[in-house]
Amino acid sequence: MELTGTIKVKSNEQQVSEKFKKREFVVTDNSSQYPQHVMFQLTQDKCSLIDSYNVGDEIKVYFNLRG
Repeated sequence: MELTGTIKVKSNEQQVSEKFKKREFVVTDNSSQYPQHVMFQLTQDKCSLIDSYNVGDEIKVYFNLRG
């Protein structure tokens, strides 16, 4: 799946344990009448994918849902 929107929040990388790290960011989807704020999480070696983006930048996110 994919979502295009604006970066609202970009957190720092968190070292959860010795072998696990994560980074969270929030994207605002303005494609409908009511904007939606969607949180995403990057893990391990993917944490650096968002380094070149800043809050307010438009971004396209490709993701898989897990429940």
